[in-house]
Amino acid sequence: MEKVADGFNLIEGPVWDEKLGLIFSDAVDGGVYALSNSGDVTVVLEHRKGIGGIARHEQQGLVVSGRNIAFKPFGGGETNILLDRDTAAGVVGFNDLTTDNSGRIYAGSLSSSPLVAGERTAATGNLYLIDLDGSSRIVAEDIRLNNGLAFSPDGATLYHSDSIRRTVYQYAVEDDGTLGEKRFFAKVDTGGPDGLVVSADGRVWVALAGGGHGVSVFNPDGSASHFIEIPQPMCTSVCFGGEDLRTLFIVSGSEGMGTDKAGAVYCTRTDVPGLMVPLAKVSLR
Repeated sequence: MEKVADGFNLIEGPVWDEKLGLIFSDAVDGGVYALSNSGDVTVVLEHRKGIGGIARHEQQGLVVSGRNIAFKPFGGGETNILLDRDTAAGVVGFNDLTTDNSGRIYAGSLSSSPLVAGERTAATGNLYLIDLDGSSRIVAEDIRLNNGLAFSPDGATLYHSDSIRRTVYQYAVEDDGTLGEKRFFAKVDTGGPDGLVVSADGRVWVALAGGGHGVSVFNPDGSASHFIEIPQPMCTSVCFGGEDLRTLFIVSGSEGMGTDKAGAVYCTRTDVPGLMVPLAKVSLR
């Protein structure tokens, strides 16, 4: 295990790009960054805070979450909002996201807690699909805290973290992107499941936030495979990268480290390659 970058607050949304390297956000202090193969860190997008998920778009830019789902072109330019928040409906923003092989975007919403009979109820979020024509619809409901999203190697199953329930769920995926019923996949004992990725052999690699200290790896049947430890309690997400996709990048936040600049990127080599997350191809308005 090697630490390859640090000095951030809360690193989220890692995604691999063949040219830029590892792209990631600092959700608290803001900005999107790229870690090159040579170890240099550069700024890709400035300022924006709250980014929990990132996808590359075929139109030379990034799709990012936060107060909305938006396309931001490389090098600056006009922001294109693909899915806006709806505070009247309790949708205050969006967290993790991913893309399928067709280039559609799946994104989990963050919800406020409504008052019922004078008491604040437990908020739940939805999982949204943004289709290629730019239209959007809800494809799953009742998620306490939306987090990691990734597809099986054949694209027929979507895995999805609900951090508060400490559970990773799975959905069957229809040809039009519609999801089947939410089914149990695995539960974690320590921390909460955060970002996740799937390797070429179908194993699911789940970052454990909130004291999890690393990544739990599950076999395709949901049984435990092994655990990868990092020297920080707040493990937020994972991403396969490198030329052969056998480098596992593990990112973290500062929680539990006594400073707000302890967010770091670790990497280790794996015995199996990961899956390249497809480019988003959603129409830009």
